[in-house]
Amino acid sequence: MTRLGYQIPNFTYPGVGRGEIFDNVVSQAKTAESAGYDRVFVMDHFYQLPGIGAPDEPMFECYTMLSALAQHTERVRLSALVTGNTYRNPTLLAKTLTTLDHVSHGRATLGLGAGWFQEEHDALGFRFGTFGERFEKLEEALQIIGPMLRGERPSLDGKHYKAVEAVNSPAPLSKIPIMIGGSGEKKTLRMVAQYADESNLSSGEIDEIPRKLDALEAHCQRLGRDRSEIKVTKLLMCCVAPTMQEAEADLREMAEAKGWNDDVMEFAKQVLIYGDADTVGAELQRAMDTGIDGMTINLPANGHNPERVALLGEIGAKVLA
Repeated sequence: MTRLGYQIPNFTYPGVGRGEIFDNVVSQAKTAESAGYDRVFVMDHFYQLPGIGAPDEPMFECYTMLSALAQHTERVRLSALVTGNTYRNPTLLAKTLTTLDHVSHGRATLGLGAGWFQEEHDALGFRFGTFGERFEKLEEALQIIGPMLRGERPSLDGKHYKAVEAVNSPAPLSKIPIMIGGSGEKKTLRMVAQYADESNLSSGEIDEIPRKLDALEAHCQRLGRDRSEIKVTKLLMCCVAPTMQEAEADLREMAEAKGWNDDVMEFAKQVLIYGDADTVGAELQRAMDTGIDGMTINLPANGHNPERVALLGEIGAKVLA
């Protein structure tokens, strides 16, 4: 499971040319591995997300990127945080995860969610559907992907997907954990209780975590699942530097690269866990004190600086000690 994960959500880097982006991503992944993070994640999106940047900013297809990072790392597990279920047929996704597991020598994790970014769907021709349809599709997908990853041959004649004794050969090298991303108490956490090994609370405030944990516990009780079998993590967005002044400089440098005005800068400070090591460490500790099992942290403003990746890893390790 993830105790301390590192997510790479941004590929716009000040002073880094288009042909140098991948090398910087490799540097982040290698630094994360050296700093003691146990998983490296990338987003499964094709457009940059609102709040981080503009739609036409650089964004890479996640499973190609993860397979490439597998060749530059040795120990960290690799995952999307999280895969948009609407972008791939579940049988294809099972094969994709299995391939990632082989090329990484057993380090793949499946992170999966219902999908939410409508602009991306509409622009690129993916069916978005209604809220209810996306969750119906997610549940059907889990009924196909999970068994395929376990070496079974599932059949399903569903409303959205069909499979007939779907073969997945070769089988994965490892037991690929299934992590469902999202914070919805009625649908998402019920599916976590029914199908998943892990839950990532990818949205919401730290103060909301205890309520989410209670909801998951209630679903587990109804389904006869042992809650202790499921590990829960929280996605936390950070901007950390050795001093507040350096954090401010890092954020301003990224703002200039993205064309953010002062209002956006101030908004970013409110959204991010922002500041020096002590300030950020206190917020990470507050999150862990809610009862979660681990956290995945990112650095959308200054993750391109390996020193900041290492610093955040050091802070996270102290919190988890």
